[in-house]
Amino acid sequence: MTSAQPAPDHPIEGSAPARPLSVVLAGGGTGGHIEPMLALADALTRCTGAPGGPPRVTCLGTSRGMETRLVPARGYDLRLIPPVPLPRRPTLDLLRVPGRVRRSVAETRALLAELSADVVVGFGGYVALPAYLGAWRSGVPVVVHEQNALPGLANRVGARIAARVAVTVPGTPLRGAEHVGMPLRPQLTSLDRAGLRAGARAHFGLDADRPTLLVFGGSQGAASLNRAAAGAADALTGAGVQVLHARGPKNTDVTVATRPVGQAPYVVVDYLERIDLAYAAADLALCRSGAVTVAELSAVGLPGVFVPLPIGNGEQRRNVLPLVQAGGGLLVEDAELSPSWLVDHVLPLVTDPAALAGYAEHALAAGTPDADDRLAEMVLQVAGGRA
Repeated sequence: MTSAQPAPDHPIEGSAPARPLSVVLAGGGTGGHIEPMLALADALTRCTGAPGGPPRVTCLGTSRGMETRLVPARGYDLRLIPPVPLPRRPTLDLLRVPGRVRRSVAETRALLAELSADVVVGFGGYVALPAYLGAWRSGVPVVVHEQNALPGLANRVGARIAARVAVTVPGTPLRGAEHVGMPLRPQLTSLDRAGLRAGARAHFGLDADRPTLLVFGGSQGAASLNRAAAGAADALTGAGVQVLHARGPKNTDVTVATRPVGQAPYVVVDYLERIDLAYAAADLALCRSGAVTVAELSAVGLPGVFVPLPIGNGEQRRNVLPLVQAGGGLLVEDAELSPSWLVDHVLPLVTDPAALAGYAEHALAAGTPDADDRLAEMVLQVAGGRA
């Protein structure tokens, strides 16, 4: 396959289209695809100097993903296409994939024509693949953004036909990859952790001046993190460390008894609606190493103890290695995590302000807080025929 060329009616450099550019974003399924998509959407709508004014942004998704809730909540138009899940192993379901792809591509092409799309931006996953193929068949240029250090199938395909390829992690093996970073909300990239700390701790019922550990395993929680943190609760709080623990909405069996009067609190919540306040409240995080999590902690300068998900193709470990090697956090394998490991390694760190400050400085230096604007500029260049 060769790189797609802009359709003849697309604007060229120096032209002044009567309408705003039409940008179609494909990033449904999980928060790892949706959050950077929405951060880019926000950055594009801030581009008042774009040809024809701020671009018109439309998001593609499916009826089964988190995008059905998150995209409308942020004020963006969401159009649904049939999903094309790809089996991880050879099964009879694999025989149904070509038919699903054809149907989804046909519906995507119709949508792109209706929207007069000038560019399609994909973030991987089962929404992106038909979007890439539909754009290619329709002569609409493609921009790919890969969040993980090890790209998935959809973005490997997309990169072969893309006008530009942006990646979060340097060295990501995609054709023509350009390091841009992870697009994040300005609410995070401009977060004043020190200025918000007292109010953030009060928001969660934490004490103002105690060392604070944040434990979270993504939107659904993580069983191994839950077990280790809850098992170390007495040792942590007994040593004066307070804990904010997001267990996941389905993990209601994870409980920690109310701490005795005068001891550091251990606060358990299902989900962190205000992740910005959680980051401001914390001195150290115990978390997975999904691409968005790694990028967010880097952007806000919060050190992390990262526990890569032990399944899949190992992308979570690859995601965090550059940050750990830069001195912005620690890495522990899931099989090694235990209450005693936390007592031996996390407790000394979270109670050492000088060590935390060093990790925080290196984490912040590794971040790319302007990734949303950099990606928006790339997308507008492609949409305007200037890539």
